[in-house]
Amino acid sequence: MTGSKTYQIHFELIERCRKGDRLAQREIYRLYYKAMYNACYRMLNNQAEAEDVMQEAFLSAFLKIDTYRGEMSFGAWLKKIVINKSIDILRARKLRFEELDDRLADKPETAHETWDEEQSAGKINLIRNTIAKLPDGFRIVLSLALFEGYDHEEIATILNISESTSRSQLTRAKKKLIAILKNENDESFG
Repeated sequence: MTGSKTYQIHFELIERCRKGDRLAQREIYRLYYKAMYNACYRMLNNQAEAEDVMQEAFLSAFLKIDTYRGEMSFGAWLKKIVINKSIDILRARKLRFEELDDRLADKPETAHETWDEEQSAGKINLIRNTIAKLPDGFRIVLSLALFEGYDHEEIATILNISESTSRSQLTRAKKKLIAILKNENDESFG
């Protein structure tokens, strides 16, 4: 395996997986299951589909493990497989993105649109549940950007959309999320 030592955290397990060692595969699965399932679920918003896609992704990873070269962490390599398989499912659902005016996409966010990363546990759960209510296009771009850490260039490539569409989807997703949260907050106190 080539690549930086930093990315070889599970080197021995990966090598055993290359040789078809089922115990090593089971251990890799145990180590990465939860994170990969969460990525699938955030993308698909459906537990059964997320479970199926995650299982397919692990199977694919074990079948293609010889293509893993250690240029990135194994988790990042596996997550790319998970994200791509999730996108395939979304495309089969005929995922659509709203095309917006490019000027809107380049408009800087205002102070009330910024993402507050210091939320309490209750608010985080409320936000997660609200994100699940977003239209697919908004939810996917928001998840890829905020939870998976992809930039707009990467999102555009993954989803086969323009960078400006990625930016506008993220901006609109944040606005829609804030509007839903505000509306639900108003209803609970009204």
